[in-house]
Amino acid sequence: MNDRVIVNDVGPRDGLQNQARHLAPADRVRLVRALLHAGMDHVETAAFVSPKAVPAMAGAAEIVAELAGTDATLSVLVPNMKGYELALAAGARVMVMVVYATDGMARANVGRDRAEVDAATADILARAREDGVRVLTTISVSFECPFEGAVPAAVVHDAADRMLALGAERFVVADTIGAAAPDAVSAMMGDMVGRHGADRLGCHFHDTRALGLANVYAAAQAGVRYFDASIAGLGGCPFAPGATGNVATEDVVMLLQRLGLDTGIDMAGLLAASRLADELTGTAPGGRARAWLTQAYADGAG
Repeated sequence: MNDRVIVNDVGPRDGLQNQARHLAPADRVRLVRALLHAGMDHVETAAFVSPKAVPAMAGAAEIVAELAGTDATLSVLVPNMKGYELALAAGARVMVMVVYATDGMARANVGRDRAEVDAATADILARAREDGVRVLTTISVSFECPFEGAVPAAVVHDAADRMLALGAERFVVADTIGAAAPDAVSAMMGDMVGRHGADRLGCHFHDTRALGLANVYAAAQAGVRYFDASIAGLGGCPFAPGATGNVATEDVVMLLQRLGLDTGIDMAGLLAASRLADELTGTAPGGRARAWLTQAYADGAG
């Protein structure tokens, strides 16, 4: 099994979009640069969405322009063809599209049903092939939906088959509300790795029920080598009462490194980025191991 694992930090986009304090583009660029300084080579930096709908994401083109030429994979979220075209004009070359495991979540998020979102994604994947743009697809509420309850695994498998066949570079299974358990993660991702190979798959976990890291472990044991995470645990789902943020990047990196996997990330630099996230937002909870990691690296024991 490949020992190299990619950790994609989604904090500058997913982590910040629901924060009460809206950061200026310059501050979001500071956070991205801190992550890059720590050795992260995959970061989700912005979203080309309506600033009226998501004011925290205003200034996406400015962020892309400021980070142009960076030697890393910097992705942006696009919700539709208009967002794709704006991102393309700004110079973005790696884009993320979200599809949905339920109609209820699709309607709550974008006002369309699953089939409509799938059709829009298919159009963008076709256009991206012409433009030489890389597109990742993330499937929301892969295990449980706040509107429709448990999601059959077959729904997620069918979506993976469809999106990868249409040309998505990677299919990311997202436990959007933090409802997954390790046994379900192990079964789903083991099947997917066997069917599609690890290189085209990824996982995105939240820690609502304190199982986020356990789910990362289960997915890694199943062969997954790509994980979304959010610096200092920023984030959360507005449709799930009590939902907490994404699994914290510093916790995920610590776990993966202790499993003997190569992340290429410097923990001391990552802790500096975590402190910056806290300074900028005033609300970043930090990883579960932040106190221990901070002390360990202060003592030189890391």
